[in-house]
Amino acid sequence: MSLPAAPRINPSILSADFVNMQADLARIATADFAHVDVMDNHFVPNLTFGPQMVERIQQTSPVPLDVHLMIEDPDRWAPGYAEIGAASVTFHLEAAADPVALARRLRGIGARAGVAIKPGTPGESLYDILDEFDQILVMTVEPGFGGQGFMPATMPKLRSLVREARRRGSTVWFQVDGGVSDATIAQAAEAGADTFVAGSAVYGSDNVEAAIRGLRERARAGSLDS
Repeated sequence: MSLPAAPRINPSILSADFVNMQADLARIATADFAHVDVMDNHFVPNLTFGPQMVERIQQTSPVPLDVHLMIEDPDRWAPGYAEIGAASVTFHLEAAADPVALARRLRGIGARAGVAIKPGTPGESLYDILDEFDQILVMTVEPGFGGQGFMPATMPKLRSLVREARRRGSTVWFQVDGGVSDATIAQAAEAGADTFVAGSAVYGSDNVEAAIRGLRERARAGSLDS
């Protein structure tokens, strides 16, 4: 799989029509990844997809899967999503017993290894292990539900993580998830994000392809301002 050039737009299928999932996956063929939120009703108060559903999505998606695990005990469950064929598997730092060992296991299976942090988790908790990951997801809402408002207060944390990664010469991707829209994507790009999860901003549009293109253009403009 060839890697797409930044900025990457990863539509969240949490905003898709679950009854017509295959059709809604086809609508995002010009995106970079399909973002799949797995929630267990324990780590977050919501329940979404499990391994069987993700495997079926993997079989029908026109783009690679970017799986975001909002679950307890990812050390046990995350490798299974890599084995299904997900291109990228992101787990939460707050839930992992041994994030470095888990990232190495995911990479060993063949997936990109990502780590996510909630809005209240300090970025400094990742400084010493940045190079163990392919992607760092800075949540711009509290995880658990789609449709929440973007939290600008998370941007200083993102900037500090990007600065530290650049200081170390790391090539890690920086993803933001939550409230990403035409109105907010440029400020996230200016803070250093290069990978953007957007749900309602994509699936709420009458022209999904144009929405993806517009988000990518606004992100590119924001990154040029950084």
